[in-house]
Amino acid sequence: MNILSEIHWKSTVKLKKTHFSLSSVQLYGAEREKVVFILVKQAANILALQEYFARIAERERVVFMLVKQAANVLELLEYFAREQKPASLAEVSGHFGWPRSSTFNLIQTLVERGFLYEPKARGGFYPTGRWLALAQEVASAEPLPKAALALLRDLAETTGETIWVAAPSGQHAIMLSVIQSEQAVRYTAEPGKRVPIHGTASGQAIMSQMSAAQTAAILRKAVFERFGPGTPMSVKEVEQSIAESLKRGSFRSASAFSRDLGGISVPLVLGGRIFAITVAGPLFRIEGRMEETAIEIHRAVARQLGDDYFHKNVPNLHRLLD
Repeated sequence: MNILSEIHWKSTVKLKKTHFSLSSVQLYGAEREKVVFILVKQAANILALQEYFARIAERERVVFMLVKQAANVLELLEYFAREQKPASLAEVSGHFGWPRSSTFNLIQTLVERGFLYEPKARGGFYPTGRWLALAQEVASAEPLPKAALALLRDLAETTGETIWVAAPSGQHAIMLSVIQSEQAVRYTAEPGKRVPIHGTASGQAIMSQMSAAQTAAILRKAVFERFGPGTPMSVKEVEQSIAESLKRGSFRSASAFSRDLGGISVPLVLGGRIFAITVAGPLFRIEGRMEETAIEIHRAVARQLGDDYFHKNVPNLHRLLD
């Protein structure tokens, strides 16, 4: 019997052999102790019920506060996306109408976790790149569209070289799916391998479909380290390479990240996500066939995604089959 049933049952007990007056209750015989016990028990049950509902109310209050705090974090992120400038504690508190103490606690927590920082002393707070890095990591783990996998298999059969699909991941391009060449000498790669996004054909193909602000943010943080004779060593070189590659219809690298290896890439935009598909191999075999390989990639895209895919989805890339 639960507490509500017990209280209901107790309240229906009929007291026999009792006499009631307007000013008091007079009990006769053995019923006196029984009635007193029932009344005490009912009082205890009522108190227990009050405590039970008080605990529920407190639990709901805590859940509401946690949901509210999560909403505040999202609203703060949207605020920075709109304003695109640092904001002080007072500005944030005033904009949202939040208590200063609550605003301080929220901002301090985000600073300690590496999501906000002060670009300059007393100059206000601004989001760090950790938001973007986490979002890209989540996106990179999302299953690849079936069309991308079909394109991967198509190119593996027609070129005989190593093929991969890559996506952005912070300052890198990360390989999501790879089909390795069966030839004895080949480009060896595995899913999860990361390459500098600014210094490789895959990475630059991806950057070519980003907004100007996203590209500028990547290049501000880029570390220009020499991996091979084809490595771009300045922002200007990267920007020039991307512009020339779009006009050419393909992105190419030769000893840019891995010596004696090269690749040909084109950008893909599928379901709102940016990818690059790359054909890669040893330079002695692929360097003289880069134009031919680029055309083969365009043909495979037409077969798997449609003749007008680039026109509709990657309009800034020169089309080699027109």
